[in-house]
Amino acid sequence: MLPEAHKSFSYEDCKATADWLQAQTDIRPTVGIVCGSGLGGLAELLKDQVAFNYKDIPNFPQSTVHGHAGRLVFGTMKGRPCVCMQGRFHLYEGYAIQKITLPMRIFKLLGVDTVIITNAAGGLNQDFKVGDIMIIKDHINMPGFAGINPLVGPNDERFGVRFPCMSDAYDRDLQQLAMEIGQDLGYGDFLREGVYCVLGGPSFETIAECRMLHLLGADAVGMSTVHEVIIARHCGMRVFALSLITNLGVMDYDSEEKANHEDVLQASKQRAEQMERLVSSMVNRIEPNNNYI
Repeated sequence: MLPEAHKSFSYEDCKATADWLQAQTDIRPTVGIVCGSGLGGLAELLKDQVAFNYKDIPNFPQSTVHGHAGRLVFGTMKGRPCVCMQGRFHLYEGYAIQKITLPMRIFKLLGVDTVIITNAAGGLNQDFKVGDIMIIKDHINMPGFAGINPLVGPNDERFGVRFPCMSDAYDRDLQQLAMEIGQDLGYGDFLREGVYCVLGGPSFETIAECRMLHLLGADAVGMSTVHEVIIARHCGMRVFALSLITNLGVMDYDSEEKANHEDVLQASKQRAEQMERLVSSMVNRIEPNNNYI
């Protein structure tokens, strides 16, 4: 028997959940969207919605964080069939990492081929400002250095290979598409790109930790996304990810600034509309056959 920390959910478990969902709705999504803290409004853009509370879905974990609604929403965006996680799961909630990432495998079995992931993050790049939107081009998986990886345990080849490549984790064509759309929408002043670093949380980073992560090459830091990206890539789905910079990491011992979750939600609220417009415009340009229009 595997310990809870390494508990895997079998292909059959994931298939049972996907089959249950497909029996409840006729929508067959090709795009999956994950909403970060305060960004659940993305799901409200979907037309012809069919929504499920996480607690009602077999095998699904439940979101315990303020700012995460805890619903799986099916619908169409710009005519494209989508499924949207209105709230996600984190290591700090106490779930096994395999359970946190379970929805990505269910996305794959539902027919999703492109995943768009959003998060709220702290800025480490000194050129970043609160309200900037960062296109993630790469990540640093700090928990992974200690062996906390969603692929720990037996590997099922029906999902993917034992040792998946991560040098191409974030789809470069989708990054370029986002940059083009961002320029067209007039977002040039606050659209960035950079490296996202994940930590376990839930405590925010110390000053020394922010300094260290900045030296390592991280432009933003948060408590999510990377584990989902690893599983999505393991399953062969394309990934595009965005961070909304909702606070700035404190790197000066003389600073009076302090990070808190309420400020994160407030900053998310102020920029959410532009972020939603960027994502919906991207969905409009993504074709199921991996082409862009």
